[in-house]
Amino acid sequence: MSTQQRWLVGFYALVALIALIATWGQNLSYVWQSGEMSALNQFLPDLRVNPAARSISVDIGLFLLAASAFMVIEARRLGVRFVWLYILLGFLIAISVTFPLFMIAREMRIAAVPDAPAKWSLKATDLIGLALVSAAVIGLGVAIVG
Repeated sequence: MSTQQRWLVGFYALVALIALIATWGQNLSYVWQSGEMSALNQFLPDLRVNPAARSISVDIGLFLLAASAFMVIEARRLGVRFVWLYILLGFLIAISVTFPLFMIAREMRIAAVPDAPAKWSLKATDLIGLALVSAAVIGLGVAIVG
């Protein structure tokens, strides 16, 4: 791995760590504010509270969709494993955490296989998975925007 690649991996790791602290600091604060786990039932309605909340929520959802397509294509092209785990955890933890983690795995794979093929193909399960991610993002967007 080149020095440039090591710096890039370090940068991605730093972004993932900061994103984990920043997002989950707010998530835990949100749950503790109500004093109970049922606060999660209020989470979706709170995303609709005003146009700014709706805008950023839809923006993040659409980024998650674009990032998912990129991750699946790059994973198939380079042979990065566990791509669907990164995507699932993007929904459950935060895409701002899992996307940089995927980028670390991608960069390490590029370093290991410098002559990676330019061609790629998706499996049927990839297409189904991306369709499900699309449906989830669209459903969330409709639920948020109304």
